Amino acid sequence: MDDWFPALPKARRASQVALVSMSLPKLMPRRRWLITAGAWLLSTLPALSVRASERLTLTGSSTVAPLVLEIAKRFEKLNPGVRIDVQTGGSSRGIADARSGIAQIGLVSRALKPDEADLVAHSIALDGIGLIVHRSNPVVTLSDAQVRALYTGATTQWREVGGPALKVSVVNKAEGRSTLELFLAHFKLKNSDIRAQAVIGDNQQGIKTVSANPGAVGYVSIGAAASEVALGTPIRLLPMSGVAATVDEVRRGRFPLSRPLNLVTRGELAPLAQRFIDYARSPAVHDLVEAQAFVTLAPT
Repeated sequence: MDDWFPALPKARRASQVALVSMSLPKLMPRRRWLITAGAWLLSTLPALSVRASERLTLTGSSTVAPLVLEIAKRFEKLNPGVRIDVQTGGSSRGIADARSGIAQIGLVSRALKPDEADLVAHSIALDGIGLIVHRSNPVVTLSDAQVRALYTGATTQWREVGGPALKVSVVNKAEGRSTLELFLAHFKLKNSDIRAQAVIGDNQQGIKTVSANPGAVGYVSIGAAASEVALGTPIRLLPMSGVAATVDEVRRGRFPLSRPLNLVTRGELAPLAQRFIDYARSPAVHDLVEAQAFVTLAPT
């Protein structure tokens, strides 16, 4: 058996030989054992390759991720052996990872841009972006001009817009978030115009920040905010352009700042990715979409 370990030092070779000898059936010839071990190793290769092919990675929007995570859990239960990894990081990450192949599917909470024509968007729901304030703030509405004044620092006290004698604390989104892009476009602002006291990433950070500060104003997913309001979180959604920030108004197409929630891909889809996208766009997950306070889409 020494010829199994020709390159090892003698003492170590002896210990390795003893270890192997202990593990071999005493009556099994070495040739037979080698054939048996080789056959076992080869038999595991198809299983290993199947496991690799039954794994999906999805990255991107923190608005889309919680919904996709719930869809993924149900999909995994229906498809034993499938594993789906959902990561956040913003819509920009979803675009970049789908393009590079780091993720098979990107999560993007906006429509694709003209320079993103190499990608395909598969919409799974609709959402709106709404302004939120602390529940104790008596301000019931803000005009577009007042919102611009608050966010640029031209207005620094809530009493200037009909509120209490309280300093305004502006909460803005971080770069790379589609919520930021859409907010800036709607209010005709540049990010360099914003005078923020807090910069946050995902919706939950924004909601937590505003709920802890009576003087704060922010903007987040209507679906995320509505879900938190239902749980008793002390925030309030403000109307925009005279339209209530509700799921119903998004569904009717009346809310001025709405967006699709997309799964984004590039090139030919692997079978598992196609199956997951088809499932995520089907009526089988409408209850999950509605539970997140998003708007379901008609099957296509």
